Amino acid sequence: MEKRERHFVLVHGACHGAWNWYKVVTLLKSAGHKVTALDLAASGIHPKQAHELRSLSDYLAPLMEFMASLPAEERVILVGLSFGGACISVAMEKFPEKISVAVYATALMPGPDLDFLALNEQRSQRSDPPKDAQFTFDQGPNNPPTSMLFGYNIMATKLYQLSPPEDLTLAMSLVRPFRLYGDNALLLKESELTKEKYGSVRRVYIVCDQDNIIKEDYQRWMIKNNPADEVKVITGSDHMVMFSKPKELCSCLQEIAEKYS
Repeated sequence: MEKRERHFVLVHGACHGAWNWYKVVTLLKSAGHKVTALDLAASGIHPKQAHELRSLSDYLAPLMEFMASLPAEERVILVGLSFGGACISVAMEKFPEKISVAVYATALMPGPDLDFLALNEQRSQRSDPPKDAQFTFDQGPNNPPTSMLFGYNIMATKLYQLSPPEDLTLAMSLVRPFRLYGDNALLLKESELTKEKYGSVRRVYIVCDQDNIIKEDYQRWMIKNNPADEVKVITGSDHMVMFSKPKELCSCLQEIAEKYS
């Protein structure tokens, strides 16, 4: 029996872009699927700059515009890595009827009872601050930073430590500053999730057990506090699972697609 074509929509994490899915896009397309890898605002080759973004909504605009453009009858498999998990969560709240399943690959997974601030607080308790990240202070040195860019050390030791060195080299030439949003009230308002909408979409979490930045204990904490429908594990993967274990991730995504869509 011929396998049915599915449509995967891939959402990158902070500082990265659609380019970081190139291996997985190739594998999924060669398996007969439709794949869309998006650049969020001021990411990848998106023309905006980080300092032009005023809110999370600005950052998510390319994803929201894409979801709104889908035909009424089409349902996609939404995949988010790292901060991309927070992004797909907002899309689930806005477009639950257009998503057959949401996949969190070592990703932030907020929920109706687990907001962005709670996630950030827990993450800061469990990890050391990045020592060589570059921060920008557009509102002056006495105010919180307005953007952040990963440095080589954190990329090499926390994100890409098990990935091919060529992919780290590629990433170092393509990462861009990530906007930081200091207005917590606005952030919470824009990222509010409900049981009725967000909660109606099935979720699968993919644990990456060698992730050094969103560590396995933190991944498990999110799953415990916001249970997913299913949990899968890719062993021996660093944070950038699409680089360190692309074939395993592709197999995982196809299994999820077969089961949930």
